[in-house]
Amino acid sequence: MQTLKWFFILFIVGVMILYSIDRYVVKMGNMLYDSVEKIPSKDAALLLGTAKYVKRGKQNYFYMYRIRAAVALWKAGKIKAIVVSGDNGTRYYDEATAMYKDLVKAGIPAKYISKDYAGFRTLDSVIRAEAIFGLKDYIIISQKFHLERALFLAKVKGQKAIGFIAKDIPGTKAAYKMQLREYLARVKAFLDVYILNTQPKFYGKKEKVTYKK
Repeated sequence: MQTLKWFFILFIVGVMILYSIDRYVVKMGNMLYDSVEKIPSKDAALLLGTAKYVKRGKQNYFYMYRIRAAVALWKAGKIKAIVVSGDNGTRYYDEATAMYKDLVKAGIPAKYISKDYAGFRTLDSVIRAEAIFGLKDYIIISQKFHLERALFLAKVKGQKAIGFIAKDIPGTKAAYKMQLREYLARVKAFLDVYILNTQPKFYGKKEKVTYKK
């Protein structure tokens, strides 16, 4: 009985810690916009990657809506360049190139799109945005649940990023799964920046971003 009591206490404490970290991340990552008209113009955007397809080759709507959001900002003249950042862990999986090709297909000139192949995690993408591509005051594009964590990381790192919310797919199994994963990812992000001082997997040489004049 005593063991059960302590287990319950630890469970409650754990839930409180998770909730507190989640609220802190939300508060830190609150520079969000969902309107192309209202979002301030910036020189560049960082498009965060995800898989283009899910199981059995089905379209990943999170990916599709991020692409559409980036295209909308470009066509509205809100950005002059885009850095696509994603996982390129194997020769058969390359998020950055997939995003690059779809943005070009949508009419954005290739010379204004830079590829970050080492965006293995959101932390990597955000830190490398400044360290490798020279972005500091820019727009991050993703779904809201993801943006809050990305903006939290950017703010802790001294960047002036704001977020543009790509369309979500609320109420679906995929959305609930991503939201659950996000709670844990926020705890990891908090530990990475305040306790572990986690660095990107790779840095490398600086890359020049070409901006539309």
